[in-house]
Amino acid sequence: MFLSIFDIFKIGIGPSSSHTMGPMTAAARFLDDLRGARDREPGAGTAAALTCSLHGSLAFTGKGHATDRAVILGLCGLRPDTLDPDQAARIEAELTRRKQVTPQGLPPLAFDPAADLIFDYDRTLPGHANGMILRAFDGAGNLCLEETYYSIGGGFVMTERELAAARHGGAAAFHARKEEVGYPYPFGSAAEMLQMGRASGKSIAEMKWANELAVMPQPALQKRVDAIRAAMEACIRRGLRIEGELPGGLRVKRRARAIHNQLQAEASRNITQPHTVNDWLSVYAMAVNEENAAGGRVVTAPTNGAAGVIPSVLHYYRNHCIGATEARARDFLMVAAAIGGLIKHNASISGAEVGCQGEVGSAAAMAAAGLCAALGGTNAQVENAAEIALEHHLGMTCDPAGGLVQVPCIERNGLGAIKAVSAASLSLRGDGTHFMPLDNCIEAMRQTGLDMNTRYKETSLGGLAVNLPEC
Repeated sequence: MFLSIFDIFKIGIGPSSSHTMGPMTAAARFLDDLRGARDREPGAGTAAALTCSLHGSLAFTGKGHATDRAVILGLCGLRPDTLDPDQAARIEAELTRRKQVTPQGLPPLAFDPAADLIFDYDRTLPGHANGMILRAFDGAGNLCLEETYYSIGGGFVMTERELAAARHGGAAAFHARKEEVGYPYPFGSAAEMLQMGRASGKSIAEMKWANELAVMPQPALQKRVDAIRAAMEACIRRGLRIEGELPGGLRVKRRARAIHNQLQAEASRNITQPHTVNDWLSVYAMAVNEENAAGGRVVTAPTNGAAGVIPSVLHYYRNHCIGATEARARDFLMVAAAIGGLIKHNASISGAEVGCQGEVGSAAAMAAAGLCAALGGTNAQVENAAEIALEHHLGMTCDPAGGLVQVPCIERNGLGAIKAVSAASLSLRGDGTHFMPLDNCIEAMRQTGLDMNTRYKETSLGGLAVNLPEC
């Protein structure tokens, strides 16, 4: 099994990887399918109109997560990784006025968001909680093309056929194309990862680098890894600079800048309490998630809802830890991606599928492993760090107020970062020996997610989302 670091960390936009980036990517893919169908069958009916229906969690919390806007922009041909927010606003306004999209390589297509973008609250599709159906019709109203997509978390999108193939043939079937490359260390579990490390004498970071180098030369790989790091740092800086109220109607105020100013003032007067390090971790994470809530540019890590944990802990390592180096900062991300790949492969990183344990819990496990490795931990200590962090997020629900990635998501990322650092520190105090293997903890998370009531899995139908102040 192999998921690239660039499968786990994607540069995109907020507020949600599964509800914003995924649907935008699905819509853009549908346009590609339309182009392909026209090329294969030139005499077939020419598409003239589009519709999209959103189901399950995409319907219940889609408006709060800007899913409707994401579909609109995707059908206009935009993609999350290259989106210019200023350009997007102009294109969206133009579509709303003209009720028509004009994607490159296709004829003008009628699409009125008010009528053709349907939030279907009554029908959940069988494949995944985040389902959507895109359809194209010819001028006479006949169906030209229909495709069901599932946004499975972290910006990953699969068609109905791809999802069925992955489940019936195992995840290895879906990733068969990648396996053909011949990765030197294709571990599919933490146990395999540790065994391969013992057999080769290599660290987890070294094995992950070797896997990545099997398909990409070192200069290009390092450049792309550094671009991920730079995007994370830029997001923290923006979040610490901007004030104001977040969009969406909850009237949540940005707090990161004010807290950061307080921390800097206290540090300059040398009146810092020992526990204030937790506030530094929290403010870095909150800065990212406030940017995400505002629809800014973030890195899925492994999702947008959990985008603040890893940047916060990485920033903490680079700016607060003794002996931090750039090389080990890169190793941090490699190891974090290795753990994220295991969780995604064997369980889920989707809040709509397993609750927030799969988002912030996964991010904390990844960050704990990355920090432990960067601080010189052994493979066993790294695996232990990830297990500690994930274990103490088990059962966490995903119940965003108003369907917005704001309450409790912003603060939750701060607490996830604190847990990650604590987990790394605890693991480094031991020799890596521990009772509960990471693989078992990941399976426990998967089973807990299956048993969790749907009301608590990103539907905003239960938990904190329905226990709001009356004023």
